[in-house]
Order: sequence, then C-alpha cells, then structure tokens
Amino acid sequence: MVTTTTLAARWQRLTTPILSDKALQSATYKQLEAAYGGSDRHYHALPHIRALLDAVEHHGVLVQDREVVELAIWFHDVVYSPRRSDNETRSAAQALEFLQYTNLSVARQQRVAFLIERTQDHTQPQPADPDLHFFLDADLQILGATESDYWQYARQVRQEYRLIPDFLYRRGRRQVLEKLLNTPLLYHTAAFRDRLAAPPRRNLQAELKAWANGGV
Repeated sequence: MVTTTTLAARWQRLTTPILSDKALQSATYKQLEAAYGGSDRHYHALPHIRALLDAVEHHGVLVQDREVVELAIWFHDVVYSPRRSDNETRSAAQALEFLQYTNLSVARQQRVAFLIERTQDHTQPQPADPDLHFFLDADLQILGATESDYWQYARQVRQEYRLIPDFLYRRGRRQVLEKLLNTPLLYHTAAFRDRLAAPPRRNLQAELKAWANGGV
C-alpha cells in the first residue's frame, strides 16, 4: 500500500535522528523541494523521489541500511542538467555537503555518495552489494510500468531535454534504449525481476519503434 505521508514528514523522520540542527534540516528540505520542483523537471521530480521511497516501504526486507538508501534517494537527482555528464558526481557532492553536519559515520556518508554515483550508468557491471542492487532496481522500476505510465515517462524525459534538437535527442535516446535492451541483467534483485520480467523489454522496444517512426 502506498503511504500518504507527506514528503516533508518523511524527510523529517529520516533526518531527525541524525541531525540536531533543525534550521539546517528545514533549509535542506526546501533546497531539495526547489530542485526537484523546478519548472525544468518533469520526470526527475518529486513524484520520482516518492516512488523510490515507496519502494523502500514495500521491500524493506531487501534493504540493509535504510538510512543510507533513503538519503541516496533524496539526493540522487538533486543536480540534473541534460547538457552535463557529471550530474551524479555533483549530486553526490551535495549529499556529502549536507551529511558532514550529521552524526553519520564518514564511511556511511561515503556509502550514500557511492550509491548516487553508481546511477550514472545502470548497464555497467555492479559489485555484490544488496543495497546498491535494490537502489538501482528501484530507480529503473519505471521501465516495467504499464504502457500508459511508461509513455508518460518517455514524454516527460523528452520535455526535460526540450532544448536539445529532435534529431540529436532521437540519436542519443535510441542509444540509451538499445543499451538497456542489450543489458544481460536489467534488474539485480529477484523481487524486481519476478515482478517486472517482460514489461521493460516491451516498453523499450515500443519506444525504439516510435523513434524510428518519428518520435514519441
């Protein structure tokens, strides 16, 4: 069941045990809300953060360090510029900037940054790391969504790249879709593989066909 708890309440619940500075807690939430709620955000926005947090709620048994995973969720797309290739590195840096004021150990702070940085390319081989596997799978769960939700996602991503000419976007997007289709293991955890076995391939192939025919 999807929780109806507000994102602000979920941020407070997550950060209160690790941060005594209430002003910083509030200010950081406002910064995150502003980043994900920007007019240039269409998919990589607050609903995406909620979807990943909901995945933690639904599959909590798969998560070993919930605080670290949820912190990574909050910060993983805080920097999102379609014209840059270092968004994940910059997002991880913002996470570390905040986390230095918490009581999290340096090792756990670095874990948050590591999880964020690994989202740069989901098709790369990943280390044996249950929390990383869960986080990456949750981040890609949209690929296995219903057809209508998938097409909404595809159009939202195109809107985020609206300043990129169509012929350039089509070429880049097709490369991304083909890379995902050719990935031997799209989902690392059995829970996601069992639930999303066929839909991702169907959706990715349909979008590829759409771009071959002119676009989404």
